[in-house]
Amino acid sequence: MKSFLFVLQNSPYRGNDAQESLDRILITAAFDQPVSLLLLDEAVFHIKQGQRVNEAGGKNISAIYRSLELYDIEAIYVEQESLTQVGLVLEDLVFPVQVLSSSDIAALIQQFDVVLNG
Repeated sequence: MKSFLFVLQNSPYRGNDAQESLDRILITAAFDQPVSLLLLDEAVFHIKQGQRVNEAGGKNISAIYRSLELYDIEAIYVEQESLTQVGLVLEDLVFPVQVLSSSDIAALIQQFDVVLNG
């Protein structure tokens, strides 16, 4: 069994990238693989409370993130600098996350067998 870390960096409403990434994450977890997420840069908006869907017709994906626990995906990491850069605080997020500084990211990545960018 291999451990997977999915690293997301893009805005949740940039094309179909977010939905495709979530599909890969859920499929991997459905096969009983240990899965964790790392949200960097604008990807922190994936789990922001009170999201407003843009005019392009995108879906509010924060509800999908709330279901991650059903797939035993409980380790979700957010970079503190990314939160600060986009003006969010922990209370703005839909559920608790583990916050890491940018200097801790490399050590986190080394803990996983497979690292995939989403």
